[in-house]
Amino acid sequence: MGIEIERKFLVTGEAWRGPGTSTAFRQGYLSTVKERTVRVRAAGDEGWLTIKGITTGATRAEYEYAIPLADAHAMLDELCEWPIIEKTRYVLDVDGTTWEVDEFTGANEGLVVAEVELDAADEEFTPPEWLGAEVTDDPRYFNANLIAHPYSQW
Repeated sequence: MGIEIERKFLVTGEAWRGPGTSTAFRQGYLSTVKERTVRVRAAGDEGWLTIKGITTGATRAEYEYAIPLADAHAMLDELCEWPIIEKTRYVLDVDGTTWEVDEFTGANEGLVVAEVELDAADEEFTPPEWLGAEVTDDPRYFNANLIAHPYSQW
């Protein structure tokens, strides 16, 4: 079984911008029930289908499979709940730790969050200066919840 251990934080200011890679994402959900989510994602020139279990703290089961990009776009356009999540993901290396910063557009314009994947829930790391409040346990910031309650409507 795949396990994801991830912590999520708000991003403050613009100091995070700089060297790193970026990829445009479109993602949608086929299921958003509390016990599981089924996500379709088009990221750059790749398509993915991801199934995630219920989140307990910073940990949850995760299964991810590559799918044809054309299939991902068709599912996003025809099968997924709306609105579709649109964002640009920036991958940054900060002091040997990989951070993914998501800058949302569309219905979630203005939201910027940073995520770090860990090997253990209690793993220590040095927070970058631009890291704001932790929102790992706040369901409002789950991507699956941002389709029903977009950030622009808070």
